[in-house]
Amino acid sequence: MTIPKYDELMIPVLEVLSDKKEHRITKIVDILAKKLKLTNEELEEKISSGSNKFAGRVGWARTYLKAAKLIDSPRRAYFVIKERGEKALQDKPKDILNYLKQYNEFLEFVKPNKNEKTSDKNIQESKTDTPDEMLAHAQDMYKENLQTELLTRLKQIDPVRFEQIVLQLMERMNYGVGSMTKMSHDGGVDGIIDEDELGLEKIYLQAKRYSDNKVNEKEMQNFAGALGCSPVRKGVFITTSFFDERAKKKAASVQGKIIRLVDGEELTKLMIKHNLGIQVKTKIEIKKIDEDFFSEE
Repeated sequence: MTIPKYDELMIPVLEVLSDKKEHRITKIVDILAKKLKLTNEELEEKISSGSNKFAGRVGWARTYLKAAKLIDSPRRAYFVIKERGEKALQDKPKDILNYLKQYNEFLEFVKPNKNEKTSDKNIQESKTDTPDEMLAHAQDMYKENLQTELLTRLKQIDPVRFEQIVLQLMERMNYGVGSMTKMSHDGGVDGIIDEDELGLEKIYLQAKRYSDNKVNEKEMQNFAGALGCSPVRKGVFITTSFFDERAKKKAASVQGKIIRLVDGEELTKLMIKHNLGIQVKTKIEIKKIDEDFFSEE
């Protein structure tokens, strides 16, 4: 089954707490996982920030219920149901977020800031994902837009400059010092990386700055041929475009050699990861309560 959204987990959380006993949040997560019959794959699923999706959604369900005073936390990481929570189980609301709007504490919690009134839009916008997921989603969207913009710029630059950028990227990735070269009349190798200071291990590079054309079998054959006629065992073929299927099969069929293919999408991801051709615009700190600070132990 699909992992329930955090608002869909609020009633199940209350049901776990309906015995009026204190339950640790990790225990609530375990009970709900079994009750919902989630698979190991679903339980291990993470959002892009690396946080566990299911545990995060249970956590935010707990946060909203606590904000509306349906549950309470008598001690660190433990929760118990309150009178409002018992009433919610009796009322069995179809729309729990709309149900919580009757409580001023909840309205204050979801208010964007002190100078604005809480609207239905504020509440509905938070209904699909948890705040953590919304933040991760926004980050993913920003990164995708940056990738698109970066790829557009790469396709516009001079081919020689593109080859230089490829060498810079390899060096930034700690593969060693590179140099540009021309072999086989531009059909073979554009650059060579020395993986060690003595140059005992090398990597051949081929860089193709294409706007639309895919790298074809002939171009891959030329690169594979240059690699095959040398003692170098490894090669990297990088393009701003894509590789057609024949080119991929050719790269995989070269005996005794390793040819790594990097298309435009992966290229921009690597450049962003290694901060090449981009700069940090702003940094955002996300803070949370230090539970150890408030621990009574």
